[in-house]
Amino acid sequence: MISFNYETDFKLTNEKNLVNWVSSSIKNEGYKEGDINYIFCDDNYLHKLNVEFLNHDTLTDIISFDYTIGKEVSGDIYISVERVMDNAKDFNVDFIEELNRVIIHGVLHYCGYKDKSEADAKQMREKENYYINELI
Repeated sequence: MISFNYETDFKLTNEKNLVNWVSSSIKNEGYKEGDINYIFCDDNYLHKLNVEFLNHDTLTDIISFDYTIGKEVSGDIYISVERVMDNAKDFNVDFIEELNRVIIHGVLHYCGYKDKSEADAKQMREKENYYINELI
């Protein structure tokens, strides 16, 4: 089950479409949907998690806690709406496009994709683009 939770005033307007999209993407990757919780928050909220759990004293747009077992994808995905807004401006893209990229990015990690090396980051970006185009 995919759920959306809010620790900020931001609210998605198309939750049902996003649930269907993420579910379809997981299935397309050969995985089964478990419990996935998206938590939308602000920079301060996510920064505290980044320091406490990852020992990173930086701002970030997404932190995902992966509880996937075998082929059943589960986890908590925290997204800073503020950081996504800033990144959209920096990358000169629409906020919704950047938000969708971050939403699918977390799930792709759960499906085994990495982004630490240049080659892995390229593959991750290709997958993100593929699924973003599927949503449109």
